[in-house]
Amino acid sequence: MNISDLTGSCGQWLSCPNTDYSNIVISSRIRLARNLNNFNFMPKISDEDKINVAEEVASALNSTGKGNEFQFFDLENLSKRERSILMERHLISRELIENTGRRGVAFNDDESLSVMINEEDHIRLQSLRGGFSLQQAYETIDKLDDQLAGILDYAYDPELGYLTSCPTNVGTGIRVSVMMHLPALVMTRSIEKAFRAIHDLRLAVRGFYGEGTEALGEIYQISNQITLGRSEQELIDDLKAVIEELAVYETRAREKLITNDRFRLEDRVWRSYATLKNARVLFPDEAMQLLSGIRLGMDMKILPSITPEMLNKIFLFSQPAHLQQIIKEDLKPKERDIARANYVREQFKDI
Repeated sequence: MNISDLTGSCGQWLSCPNTDYSNIVISSRIRLARNLNNFNFMPKISDEDKINVAEEVASALNSTGKGNEFQFFDLENLSKRERSILMERHLISRELIENTGRRGVAFNDDESLSVMINEEDHIRLQSLRGGFSLQQAYETIDKLDDQLAGILDYAYDPELGYLTSCPTNVGTGIRVSVMMHLPALVMTRSIEKAFRAIHDLRLAVRGFYGEGTEALGEIYQISNQITLGRSEQELIDDLKAVIEELAVYETRAREKLITNDRFRLEDRVWRSYATLKNARVLFPDEAMQLLSGIRLGMDMKILPSITPEMLNKIFLFSQPAHLQQIIKEDLKPKERDIARANYVREQFKDI
């Protein structure tokens, strides 16, 4: 498989499964941070040991019997565009791209399970699934983690738990997160109040690409911050309860808009539609914001002819690296903005 083969479809996390609050919760992710006992942690590791770590992890994956299910990619052998495609598909992080030396990623065919090697920690296991699917994501990744733990010598302390490069991950090493579309809370100016409550519960709000990134198109990632002193299941259950409550708030905000401010709601949806259908230049943030309006209109039955699958494809393929892969040409930012408008107009042509 080549990276270019990925751009023929979306990953499982954009598959729009029928889960609770599927019109609000886009995807669910469980990530586990692990390190190997016989190597320095990433800030102090040598280039030679990065190679040794990568080989040990690849060998362990093969030993689990999952070797045939995973595609392995060495980031040193990939182009800048190919690395960016993997990041846009949430298979790797910005940090893994920016790291140096031997580093890589392995993932399965539907991209629901991936393993980053030599990121902030030696190993970052990730299960990423569409909709509100935290329990399913955890069961999948927990099984793989148990298999690897039987082969690899994890850095583990009986009192502290799993040892990690960043102290905030010590303990379970788990990051539980959900990606949510919250346009009505933004439009009703209730989002800051909701986020203050989330911070009080010691949860984190991050942008579209995770830590250190901004929210795009009113899409936010909500995740735990505590990993020490609680079990994995307790952390998952705690976040699930908060996400359910936040989804209820978003639902009520949408109902409030449709009842008390319908013209404003419809104006936003139809302005988004008209702009995307006719624009000759589309900036990245602008496109995400307009697609957010379309997603809201679709969920509120204002634009019933647009399907979630269609919208998610446009959403992913209008990202810079995917866009250039479709055109098969490296473009300057201004050229990308024109190409993005052309691509989106073509998708909206028959709607």
